[in-house]
Amino acid sequence: MERFATSLLGESKTLLLAIDGSLFSEGAIQEAIFFGQACRAKVIVLHVVPVQAESIGAANFAVRQGREQLAPYLDRIRAMAKDSGVELEVVVVGSSKPENTIVEQARLREADVILMGRHGKAGRLALLVGSMTGKVIAQGFPRVLVAPKDFIITGTQVLLALNDSPNSRQAAKEALSLGRTCTTLQKITVLTVAEQEKDCEAARQLAKAVCDQAVREQLPVPCEPLVVVGKPVDRIVEVAQDRQVDMILIGSRGRRSLSKMLGGQVTEHVIGRAHCAVLVVNAA
Repeated sequence: MERFATSLLGESKTLLLAIDGSLFSEGAIQEAIFFGQACRAKVIVLHVVPVQAESIGAANFAVRQGREQLAPYLDRIRAMAKDSGVELEVVVVGSSKPENTIVEQARLREADVILMGRHGKAGRLALLVGSMTGKVIAQGFPRVLVAPKDFIITGTQVLLALNDSPNSRQAAKEALSLGRTCTTLQKITVLTVAEQEKDCEAARQLAKAVCDQAVREQLPVPCEPLVVVGKPVDRIVEVAQDRQVDMILIGSRGRRSLSKMLGGQVTEHVIGRAHCAVLVVNAA
């Protein structure tokens, strides 16, 4: 299938791509360049060198060394951007708290979204998601897109994993926005997971409310409500796989989860197990 002309990141104009120099960043690099082209957006490539040095001189040396070690890697990304006609800026900085610096740089440069890689599909949660990716998501940036290494977004179907939290409601707004701006999007599936049968009606009303809003806004894309029973992570991952969606939209769990349906580490586990990209949305 040909890649789409209108992006699943809507009208984003500045994308911050956080890289670590490993193969796990490859999916995020690929999508950042493509989204930069599709949105005509600027891509800022950020590499944060972990620094624990006691002196400024030692810290600066560590940053220079980190930049030199990644030079071929960064040159390859520059070449990809040039070939695609994408405006690119490379930033290498040092920090004792890289996750904070990534978010600070994204806010400073008014990035619309942070793109990051994801590790494999086996192992402990920290290894699945990547400890840095998980820490960045916990900072509460409005949109963080996590891309698996070998997945290519085609832009036809998205899955909204919905609950009753503020972050999830913001994810619903994001999904409806994509329905207006992404011309090749064919369907939005609004999934609510009831852990028990007695919770189905409340879950059904949540999904219906979003789809009713889509009708009121006269979205050109069909919006299908879907209620399933079971463990949230299992059901979300299964539905995404069965429907071969390009992206899961899910609210960040935040520092204080307000939902019993998608609380705890559900967001992180979905990222770690999903076959596709995951856009984590935070209302803050």
